[in-house]
Amino acid sequence: MNLGRLRQVELKEIWKHEAYNFTTWLAMPENLELLSEEIDIELSLIGIEQYVGRFKVDIFAEESVGGRKVIIENQLEKTNHDHLGKLITYASGLEAEIIIWIVKDVLEEHRQAIDWLNEHTDEHINFFAIRMEVWKIGNSDPAPKFHIVSKPNDWSKSVKSSVQSAEITDLKALQHKFWEGFKEYAQKKSWKLRLRKAYPQHWYDIGFGRSDCYISLTLNSQKNELGCEIYIPDSKETFDSFLAHKEEIESRTHTLDWMDLPTKKASRIKKVISGNIEKESKWEEYFEWLGSHALEFQKVFSEY
Repeated sequence: MNLGRLRQVELKEIWKHEAYNFTTWLAMPENLELLSEEIDIELSLIGIEQYVGRFKVDIFAEESVGGRKVIIENQLEKTNHDHLGKLITYASGLEAEIIIWIVKDVLEEHRQAIDWLNEHTDEHINFFAIRMEVWKIGNSDPAPKFHIVSKPNDWSKSVKSSVQSAEITDLKALQHKFWEGFKEYAQKKSWKLRLRKAYPQHWYDIGFGRSDCYISLTLNSQKNELGCEIYIPDSKETFDSFLAHKEEIESRTHTLDWMDLPTKKASRIKKVISGNIEKESKWEEYFEWLGSHALEFQKVFSEY
């Protein structure tokens, strides 16, 4: 039997620039999900490069079920005092309860500092120090690996307590049931979509191999609408590049709503239909519409 050898890859070989490359990569649903699996809590993105006074935190997120606020600060180098101070500043400014520091390597004095913070703050404040690694076997594609160096004591108990105490409204319970049904339907149809865990929320995100945008399926209970969109968190250049091919894209999909949202960082390219998820007899029809549009968007938008 021939066995390959693991080789660690320099982070800067994969992500040339911390903010433009690594942060946008990590903010993608499928990559944020990798981090979620490592720390055992589902994260939902709120925004990237979020202002905190005169400064900007790399990623601002929240716990999908419990709603606790999360900040993530990235550093493709060894830990330093400057970033440790920023973490505390950002956490206080955004009232975050989960603070994650992702780095190339954790110096011993900073590991001790994170341990000390976890030991001397109350149960609502949780600090993580995580080493980012990339590995290859022979000529394989590089594979990312999050390695937890320091985490809160009894973290798994804290996660379970947060989930159990989270208030799940009737609407959120229905949304969760709908997305669970959608995922099961998509698996039966063998759709080639990157399906993720379903959560009690009004959206379901699907990555399609890009770091600057993703497909988002949405439910609007107030307007009784279902939507399929290309969601672009923070790149007007990406929106403009799609817009330059508007005629070609719409000739292969449908007439779409091109939402530049000039006062916001995000932008959207969206298609909606009427739909009321309280009518469970219509769910298969809704699943089919959402899935077929997601496949169509995935095929067409990945070409531009």
